[in-house]
Amino acid sequence: MSGPDSRLLPGFLPERTSGVEETGRTRVRILATVALVLGYSATVACSGAGALPVAPSPGLNSSRPSGSAPTPRPTTLGPGETVPGIQLIAVPQRNGSFDMTENVMLPAATDILPLQLPSSGDHLPGMMAPTTPRVTNLKVVADDQAVPIQHTTVTAPGDLPLTVSATRIKLTYTLSGSAVLASPSTSTRAGAAIRPLTSAAGGSLPTDVTVTSGLLNAICPLLTETRCAVGDPPILGIQPGIPASKALVVLQLDLPR
Repeated sequence: MSGPDSRLLPGFLPERTSGVEETGRTRVRILATVALVLGYSATVACSGAGALPVAPSPGLNSSRPSGSAPTPRPTTLGPGETVPGIQLIAVPQRNGSFDMTENVMLPAATDILPLQLPSSGDHLPGMMAPTTPRVTNLKVVADDQAVPIQHTTVTAPGDLPLTVSATRIKLTYTLSGSAVLASPSTSTRAGAAIRPLTSAAGGSLPTDVTVTSGLLNAICPLLTETRCAVGDPPILGIQPGIPASKALVVLQLDLPR
């Protein structure tokens, strides 16, 4: 074999193509190259966007982080609730009266409940003026049964008969006439004497007294250490566990406006 193609093996002879065919092939190659370039650019753009940090979107079913869950407030129960004793809650009113709630738990069942009003303020520190305490709208529940009461007003000590022999008793009432308002009349400052209505039911029963607002000071004149306020205003309380027979408390407070 001779000539330029003598080095080629049989069956691998080059085909002769026309100029038109060459032009068509060139166009195909150009189009393919453009497609590859565009595809690569799109891939790079998508990859770059995906690399940026993106904040997660909260969904309807998203759960709270464990640290943000509300913490239940602890409930502290004591005398009158979980152990024998008296729990007295006094809610001051702007006219010097109190909405009172007493929860009583007795060590033994009784069907007679002795009632005792607070002392007059004649000789009480912080008051030194006569007062006429009275209870109105008295309601009593004994062992979850409402007790029918013929006279719901109490103006003197006495005994209240119960329809059942009970160890758990709840009283609600309004105490009025037990406060001395400061002068001038526009002032909200007052002194008042309060005591559980059931304090004679058991002289040694521990008693917790709570005044819900405005308390500035508290004196327990029947205790050896008469100042029985604990804490500091505006978060001020009354010494817990006072024996019922000595749970007469003289309050200094600001009444609601």
